[in-house]
Amino acid sequence: MQRFIKLANTMKDEGIQPNVVASGLMSASGVYATYVMGGNEGSLNADGVDKVTAAYKHQLEQIQQGKKQRNEQRADS
Repeated sequence: MQRFIKLANTMKDEGIQPNVVASGLMSASGVYATYVMGGNEGSLNADGVDKVTAAYKHQLEQIQQGKKQRNEQRADS
């Protein structure tokens, strides 16, 4: 994960707007997730899109939970 963060920060430092970097990373991730689920020539049906969407949602929830816990720990320090 840190390699992707480093790449994103490098792109930002090169003058690319962070929202454009984030969009590009999400698009690349979507293309790769489609490859993982559907193969090199495949595409996702509605069920496959739902599965990938659920996986992204789960990851976002985990990230937010971790951030919340770190913020609470800092506040308690």
